[in-house]
Amino acid sequence: MKKQAATLMTAAILTSAFSGIASADTYTVKKGDTLSHIAFTYKTTVVDLKKTNKLSSDLIYVNQTLTVPGTTAVAKPVVAPAKPAATAETASVYIVVSGDTLSKIASQHKIALSDLMKWNNLSGYLIYPGQKLKISNGTAAVTPAPVKTQPTAPAQPAKEPAKSEGAEYIIKSGDTLSGIGKQFGMTVQELKKLNNLKSDMIFVGQKLLVSMKGETAPSSPAPVQPPAKQPVPSADSEVLAIAQDLLGVPYSWGGSTPEGFDCSGFIYYAFNKAGMKMGRYSSEGYYNRAYYINDPQPGDLVFFENTYKPGISHMGIYLGNNEFIHASDNGVIISNLDNPYYKNHFDGFKRFY
Repeated sequence: MKKQAATLMTAAILTSAFSGIASADTYTVKKGDTLSHIAFTYKTTVVDLKKTNKLSSDLIYVNQTLTVPGTTAVAKPVVAPAKPAATAETASVYIVVSGDTLSKIASQHKIALSDLMKWNNLSGYLIYPGQKLKISNGTAAVTPAPVKTQPTAPAQPAKEPAKSEGAEYIIKSGDTLSGIGKQFGMTVQELKKLNNLKSDMIFVGQKLLVSMKGETAPSSPAPVQPPAKQPVPSADSEVLAIAQDLLGVPYSWGGSTPEGFDCSGFIYYAFNKAGMKMGRYSSEGYYNRAYYINDPQPGDLVFFENTYKPGISHMGIYLGNNEFIHASDNGVIISNLDNPYYKNHFDGFKRFY
């Protein structure tokens, strides 16, 4: 009996040790997912995903279960890794959820949009649920030990930053250059010249240099040197943020509200919501109010012809990386221009006059 019990125990141990042999992973589709996002997350390709799941198109739906190719592996014995000592060099990480935009994340964590893009090596504004983003430059994850200071030292005199000619102001929702100028006793022209601005467009989280003129800034920021030129979001960055917030809104013929959109109604809503006032036209009407471009940027327009009728009949907003967002028969989704259907009906990229 003892021998039999020992044999059974050995078998149980072996079964436990090799229970990590896993078949291909499965993934349950969430709102806002696309095949390209899932392929990127699992380091595979859209072609392999479609082949493995016998998909004839790029269309997927919420709660659909997909088999992820190339993930079959024998799991190593689970050993809890020793936790590395926390250091002040670990960057904070934020995981993107459905409905997030870069501007919203930057505002939420009180950082500049340009910094968020720089820390994550982003050249466009497209993000997707599950994506991990650094929200610090690698020095904010651990609370630093308190620095020894004089126990009851009074606040230092306001004259201390005498050599400073300016301070940083971080733009909040609702700010305008004229409003900021009044707050700091500056003209719009002075603000634009100090910050090398070519237009009046500003965005939430952007850092502006402001002249102190003998007064202390509201948030008392430390004096800074004029920053080196950073990538500034295009004039259509707000359009992109608004468009991505509308992912999943259902299709409605003639619709131009978040209750439902058709393709041109989606354009009308997104651009007007971003402050670019325009009339309500069909896709052909918007086509006639735009000009062709050879080097499309995020926020430009994509036009298609001969879809449900002859001539220009569908449109969307270009996101970069060969992707665009549009109101399709399946609602507001992100599609790839390499999709055979859109490739066959593609007309060109245009930009509003």
